Amino acid sequence: MLSICLSMFPKPVPAGISDAEFRRMVTDFSEVGGTFPFDNVVSNELPFQQPIPTVRRTIQPGGVYLGVGPEQNFTYIAAFEPGIAFIIDIRRQNMLEHLLYRAVFELAEDRADFVSMLFCRKRPTGLGAEPPVASLFRAFKSVKPDRALFDHNLKVITDVLVKTHQFPLTSDDIATIARVYERFFIGGPTLDYGVEVGRGTGTPTYEALMNATDQLGHNWSYLASRSRYQKIRQMEQRNLIVPITGDFAGRTTLQQVGRYLDDHRMIVSVFYASNVEQYLFRRDDWSHFYENVEALPLNSSSTFIRSVTSNEISGITNMGFASVQGSISQTIKAFHDGRIGRYHDIVEMSLR
Repeated sequence: MLSICLSMFPKPVPAGISDAEFRRMVTDFSEVGGTFPFDNVVSNELPFQQPIPTVRRTIQPGGVYLGVGPEQNFTYIAAFEPGIAFIIDIRRQNMLEHLLYRAVFELAEDRADFVSMLFCRKRPTGLGAEPPVASLFRAFKSVKPDRALFDHNLKVITDVLVKTHQFPLTSDDIATIARVYERFFIGGPTLDYGVEVGRGTGTPTYEALMNATDQLGHNWSYLASRSRYQKIRQMEQRNLIVPITGDFAGRTTLQQVGRYLDDHRMIVSVFYASNVEQYLFRRDDWSHFYENVEALPLNSSSTFIRSVTSNEISGITNMGFASVQGSISQTIKAFHDGRIGRYHDIVEMSLR
């Protein structure tokens, strides 16, 4: 539904969410974890910043951001400045990875501390107060991974989640967090989308993703400046980035999120769907996704951001992907008009 009437009487988003409410939302909004063909702990979408300038001109800050996947969401959140964000992924591992990030953001006061803790490399000396992101990662190139630091950090991170914030992690959850963290430890800033630990695939590294730009050469990365990093850190500290295990076409997660947003009179500004729709169209229940989206509180500026592969359109460079944006309301209208029946229909709409 297009909840334009709600946008006329907006209710401020929460200044913060309590630990108890955060735990409840992550648990109650989640569905049983599913599977995905790839074990991606880092994005492989190098051109993902391309839609940012256009979308920023369309939406208003302070809305709701919905996304999927790992760290690329932080860059989008820093650029679009929502009041609250929900990261929804069918893999429980992704939710746990975001809890790992939640702890690292809380513990790391600045960008250098963050990179040091995330990859378990001791902080280089002489970085200065505000190093460019390229200089930041260049400084860590010569720093070796530190197993003792990994062991220490993992314990501190686990304690922050379990003891400080009392998140009910199972032994399997803790093992998954340790396994994901091991990937960061071994891969370091050259970590890429490779399925196996330590195996490169030719996809962009973490460092490359942090140095990516839009089409005009502007870097919106959440590690590109102190102010962007602090935006994400403060939202994490206030529990305003909520990771959820959910199926886009499921009957729980997006509907629960929609009810929460309706109750708080919040409007979805951006929904970053990556190429999840490509996988949904391989299933019989793909239409449930658009029914779920229609139930979200939207307005005329609510926008999809999608990642489209070279299998769908020609002329794509940048590791076989293009990032495009499209109107959510127009997508829902096309769905009701019967103009959506396959993934290529969505791609064509996004390219107009």
